[in-house]
Amino acid sequence: MNFTKTTEQSSKYEHLEKMSVQELLTNINNEDKTVPHAVEKALPQIETLVTEIVAKMKLGGRLFYIGAGTSGRLGILDASECPPTFGVPFDLVVGIIAGGDTAIRKAVENAEDNATQAWIDLEAFNVNENDVVIGIAASGTTPYVIGGLQACNSKNISTGSISCNAGSPLSQTAKFPIEVIVGPEFVTGSSRMKAGTAQKLVLNMITTATMIQLGKVKGNKMVDMQLSNSKLVDRGIKMIMGEIPVTYEEGGKLLAKYGSVRKAVDNWKQ
Repeated sequence: MNFTKTTEQSSKYEHLEKMSVQELLTNINNEDKTVPHAVEKALPQIETLVTEIVAKMKLGGRLFYIGAGTSGRLGILDASECPPTFGVPFDLVVGIIAGGDTAIRKAVENAEDNATQAWIDLEAFNVNENDVVIGIAASGTTPYVIGGLQACNSKNISTGSISCNAGSPLSQTAKFPIEVIVGPEFVTGSSRMKAGTAQKLVLNMITTATMIQLGKVKGNKMVDMQLSNSKLVDRGIKMIMGEIPVTYEEGGKLLAKYGSVRKAVDNWKQ
């Protein structure tokens, strides 16, 4: 396979240690500006994967992310934000990281090199043909992630991938690959930078578009969000006031009674 890891190629910038703080920040920012354009080129791939996820979730399926290091952490971050944002069960979108939860904060040695562990980790959730499993790896070469998708493929489970190198082994493995080619990093090989930003943008798109397609947003509001703090309760009351003619106090009472903006509005009687 003719495969080049552009994420590992030498930075376009030399002698970083000689740059002023302003120069460092300006150059990092200039590189970051290129990321959304790289994501834009991948929109058709993202659309295909989101369409598959929506179809599977309508059948009762779930979405799983598997990754190592930064990629694994980004998957967990995206998964953990779906319940409070969209009011979905905590196990509808699941992030799994090589090395287990310990690896969220501290690197676990050699975890990403284990090609069989991802399937073991997925089996703990009884993953099945209604689910979608997305492997996240900037390099597109992580054995943990590739092995997990290979196992899913053999069991007719839909697989997607998010990587930042063209034609990677991961993309060759996934049924629905996404490639966001961001090029060399400002600090050579530091794929938590542009590659990580690209992955975060794609993950935002995947779950947000999916949840909207599944009816979890009304108009442009998070009507099913969890009311887990005073800021969100205040936001919820103001959403209700924007939908029906009630005072702040009345909106608060409705929200307290029904527990969500959607239910408060749907159950309100003039």
